[in-house]
Amino acid sequence: MKHFSKEDISKMSSIYRLNMINSCTGYKSANLIGTKSKKGVTNLAVFNSVIHLGSNPPLIGFILRPTTVARHTYENLKDTGGFTVNHIHYSQIEDAHHTSAKYQENTSEFDQTKLEEEYKIKIEVPFVKNSPVQLACSYVNEYHIEENDTLMIVGQIEHIFIQNEILEKDGWLQLEKGGIVAINGLEGYALPKHLDRFPYARPNLKQK
Repeated sequence: MKHFSKEDISKMSSIYRLNMINSCTGYKSANLIGTKSKKGVTNLAVFNSVIHLGSNPPLIGFILRPTTVARHTYENLKDTGGFTVNHIHYSQIEDAHHTSAKYQENTSEFDQTKLEEEYKIKIEVPFVKNSPVQLACSYVNEYHIEENDTLMIVGQIEHIFIQNEILEKDGWLQLEKGGIVAINGLEGYALPKHLDRFPYARPNLKQK
């Protein structure tokens, strides 16, 4: 097994270190976050940092890199108070990854890819058409992480749209049935396979 100390990591080339540190924490969620500016220009960006924060109220979070440069997702959701989170289907990965390119604020990533805007029940921010799971969220708060000048954005889920075949009777989502991908590092996409599901763990109680 290879070993890398903190000193070894500090001496790595920037790309090698970037690749290793971004992938050593394991698979991450793969989502497209949709927003719209005050001028009506839509924006779409791929994120691998969307996480569950709580169920009641239903809260999620994601990390924004330093805002020392333009961050259209951040600017839009702060201006309008809304954003969507869209799971990425395996057929969308090339276009989804292309949304990480840095376009000007008056250019919509929807226009630069084959991904299509979709609007539902008077929600003004765009969903991604054919995304198997879609969340409409409202901005709640943000927390500055001083150690690397990033922001943790907290949002509340206002609406959930789920493909019928994914939703189980007890409310659990079997994401494999939706062809939903995960991200390995920054640019590696994987299609996870469901292995098993266990009941709530209690001391001295066998799982099955």
